[in-house]
Amino acid sequence: MIGILQWTTLAVCGVVTLARIPSALRGQNRSLFSIFALMTLAILLSIDAPYLAVDRALGGMNIANLVLRFVIFAAIFFLGLRVARGFSANDALRLITGPVGISVAAAASLVVIAVFLMMDTAGSSAGLVGVAAKDHRNAALVEYYGAAGRLYPAFITAALFPAMVRTFRSRLPVLVRSSAALLALGTVAISLSLLSPVIPPSLGFLRFVFNYTAILCLVLGLCLVWIAKTLAVRTPKKQANFT
Repeated sequence: MIGILQWTTLAVCGVVTLARIPSALRGQNRSLFSIFALMTLAILLSIDAPYLAVDRALGGMNIANLVLRFVIFAAIFFLGLRVARGFSANDALRLITGPVGISVAAAASLVVIAVFLMMDTAGSSAGLVGVAAKDHRNAALVEYYGAAGRLYPAFITAALFPAMVRTFRSRLPVLVRSSAALLALGTVAISLSLLSPVIPPSLGFLRFVFNYTAILCLVLGLCLVWIAKTLAVRTPKKQANFT
């Protein structure tokens, strides 16, 4: 089940990324292409076989997992900018790009790097499962590392959440409100992923459900933003407020 969820999410992101290439080459909405490409790379590095191949090429010290964290940070940052501007969420934009957002990004990055360096990362292991299995110290550090890695995405999506709710409750076109609903659902899923450290082993599959539900909702929400903007260009009078 988890494998199907992972590969399905990768397929969706990959198809959307490929669909954006022609527009990106024409210089149109390159930010959307960048977000989809980064999300596709993040999902690829979350799957066992691709992760192991990449990490072994990097020396087998789980550097690929550290790369994955910063790919996610970059994707969520650009997503935050794109969504905040697309929905005229100036309050969220100021929060993301202002001193608070910069401080959260810097703190999360420093903690991720520091905890990674404290772990015994020898031996490629997707999700750092093998690292956590070494001893109690490494198991605890893996949990701290994961929590630090989820901090910045949770901050960005929390900053966007009020704007998504406002948009969903507005009188804007259905596509726009639907995209806001999906993005809000993705925010909820990311917030729930913060509970990962307290999820019992018997319910460990929920970690994957939360993570991949968040990705799918964010990607599909952005797709609807893209479609809504395309339609707005064709019928500017109907959706002028959104663009």
